[in-house]
Amino acid sequence: MRIAVFSDIHANLPALQSVLKDIRRTGVDVMVCLGDLVGYAPFPNEVIETVWDLEIPTIMGNYDQGVGFDLEDCGCAYRTEKEKALGQESLHWTRNTVTPKNKDFLRNLLPRYELEVGAFRFLFVHGSPRRINEYLFPDRPDSSFLHMMAGESANVLVCGHTHIPFFREVNGLFIVNDGSVGRPKDGDWRATWALLEVEEKLRVSFCRCEYDLTLLKEAYPRSGLPGEFLEDLLPSPGAH
Repeated sequence: MRIAVFSDIHANLPALQSVLKDIRRTGVDVMVCLGDLVGYAPFPNEVIETVWDLEIPTIMGNYDQGVGFDLEDCGCAYRTEKEKALGQESLHWTRNTVTPKNKDFLRNLLPRYELEVGAFRFLFVHGSPRRINEYLFPDRPDSSFLHMMAGESANVLVCGHTHIPFFREVNGLFIVNDGSVGRPKDGDWRATWALLEVEEKLRVSFCRCEYDLTLLKEAYPRSGLPGEFLEDLLPSPGAH
């Protein structure tokens, strides 16, 4: 079985379109979205409606929760006061832009999704099995993953939220982070999704997709969103 996993689109429509095109070209049996459809970019409604039309299991991300329930906090971690102020501006803009119908969709997203394929029992979450906004970074100690999953039947944990893809095995427990479609944070600007191939073993590949930034460059000034969010998406000189 071939499973496509993607998440953290953050209202970046051209990035999502590029990823979906790549997934269809690759050919998969199942698609799962790990959430954070909205925030930071100018196309929240278009992204929500695109994912809605796919009719696939979609997990609620912390940003989806913040917008869907009109919260004052998106559950995001910011390093500086400036980042926090920009983040609040994005949250308020997104809450005011997403339609009531699409907010209802966000409110009804799944808290988790489970799938069994042969010897592999998958648990799909946004942040962690414990919290929607817990960051599971690649350098987390083995003991932490084992403790976190001690009460779960799954032997494969698939998560997003950090925007940093990785694949680890810890004493028979597999941990996959699929990266980010719309706002990667691993130094590669390209949209990322994960291909999980299940036979006798589990094989994980991270797929990178370039996309045309023209639409974003045109939409940001019109939207009223801070230009810093666009700058975060632009490839650095010499990048892929």
